Amino acid sequence: MNRLSRQMVSMWADLGPRFLPFADAATPDLPLSRLLRLSLFQVSVGMVLVLLIGTLNRVMIVELKVPASLVSVMVALPLVFAPFRALIGFRSDNHRSALGWRRVPYIWMGTLLQFGGLAIMPFALLVLARAGSAGDAPVWIGYLGAGVAFLLVGAGSHTTQTVGLALATDLAPPESQANVVGLMYVMLLVGMIVSAVLFGALLADFSPGRLIQVIQGTALATMVLNVIALWKQETRSRRGAPPGAPTSFRDSWASFCHGGDPVRRLLAVGLGTMAFTMEDVLLEPYGGEILQLSVGATTSLTATLAAGGLTGFALASRVLSRGADPFRLASLGALVGVPAFAAVIGAAPLHSPWLFGVGVLLIGFGGGLFGHGTLTSTMQLAPKSQTGLALGAWGAVQASAAGVAVALGGIIRDVTAGLSGPTAGYTVVYGLEIVLLLATVVVMRPLLRAKTARLAF
Repeated sequence: MNRLSRQMVSMWADLGPRFLPFADAATPDLPLSRLLRLSLFQVSVGMVLVLLIGTLNRVMIVELKVPASLVSVMVALPLVFAPFRALIGFRSDNHRSALGWRRVPYIWMGTLLQFGGLAIMPFALLVLARAGSAGDAPVWIGYLGAGVAFLLVGAGSHTTQTVGLALATDLAPPESQANVVGLMYVMLLVGMIVSAVLFGALLADFSPGRLIQVIQGTALATMVLNVIALWKQETRSRRGAPPGAPTSFRDSWASFCHGGDPVRRLLAVGLGTMAFTMEDVLLEPYGGEILQLSVGATTSLTATLAAGGLTGFALASRVLSRGADPFRLASLGALVGVPAFAAVIGAAPLHSPWLFGVGVLLIGFGGGLFGHGTLTSTMQLAPKSQTGLALGAWGAVQASAAGVAVALGGIIRDVTAGLSGPTAGYTVVYGLEIVLLLATVVVMRPLLRAKTARLAF
């Protein structure tokens, strides 16, 4: 029996690094259990993303009959805060706290903002639905309340995510930082998958009251998960900023932009992100309006998208750990997106929910390869003592591009649908995303050549 137990332990030890691509991110000083507990802040962010992009946009467009352009603007409002991610990262790099923390105060403030936005949101939706005591209130109050709620949630999630990733990188040794950051994003996708399945089950019999309960439960879960994630993670220290760190944001940004063709890198991140996110607010309405899928079925599409992203991140981690070029991997992800969007377009004339699901899965897979590749390259080129700024810059460009793409996607859909019908509205948006993916590959070609020349095989 003892011999059998030893064999089983040895087998799992061998399988871990092979099939769990982030298992080697753990170290004796930073065990996997502590990393997984810290990653709970990503789970809470994933829950919010599914709620905003997956569930609420379909409910407001299909059930509440809110124009898609207005819903797109509302969903894009959280991304108004995105350009400040680089500044937040810099401030957390250099923060001096009376309690001896640099990262924790920012993560806690982000948690409070996220919770506050989710607390306001149900009342705004009551006005939009004209239910209960809010039935006589002007509709514009519902729009205003929803806008404020979405903005608060966005500010909180961006702050929490940027500084949380910086804290995870601080805790990890340099040789495993990229794997740790990858693990954090995998947990984001896991949170999206689990919450999408859970939301789909809870909203199978849809009612405004049930939707409000789901939002309130998400607010409570956000607070609980983030408190558990932060508990005794950051060591208290009165030393403030790391030695040698730039004293101003301008100096820090100049140091970050030194070498590595940062403008082209950030342009590639922006174009690729737009290509992979312009459909975010339209996938579920497309399934409901064109393919006649139920609320529960369309909500499960978010889980499918996240599952594809999880697979892409896992494969990317395995390949990058062997010294592959992250820019080449990101380009491969962009190329995978081309047939993915073609499949989504073809699902309408073929009346094939199955083809639609395959396309959504491939979109997530290509986005996972692209996201991990660009994130890894950012980490590799980041100056020392500027982890927060590096992650903030990457996140600022990514989130800002996503916000512009989401808003444009809804507006283009509405304008085109008014001229040529609802199916044409969605098709034009998906076709534009294919064009953006090809443009991303073109922009990244010089980065591929430069990076390959530096690699030692």
